[in-house]
Amino acid sequence: MKTVALLLLSNVFMTIAWYGHLKNPSQPLWRAIILSWGIAFFEYCLTVPANRMGYGQFSLTQLKVIQEVVTLLVFSFFAIFYMNERIGWNHLAAFLCIIAAVWFTFRKP
Repeated sequence: MKTVALLLLSNVFMTIAWYGHLKNPSQPLWRAIILSWGIAFFEYCLTVPANRMGYGQFSLTQLKVIQEVVTLLVFSFFAIFYMNERIGWNHLAAFLCIIAAVWFTFRKP
């Protein structure tokens, strides 16, 4: 669970770094880039240990699929609550496909 918790927290930082500047498009691009790099530093400080701790408990593929699911969950909350975007049926259908990917990834061969 430590791995998933660290990945969750790291994705909060990364989502803010990648998309947070879109809330203020009048900000100069160079400032958005520097600020995003600064925020992304903390994402790496959490992601690298998460992957180190998780590797062995999970396969490399399983770690990647966990990362993608966590990324979509964090992004969805960010899009809805911070950017005031709507999630449509097509987004939900895509999420179901990713849940299927999780099932296939964690299924014993």
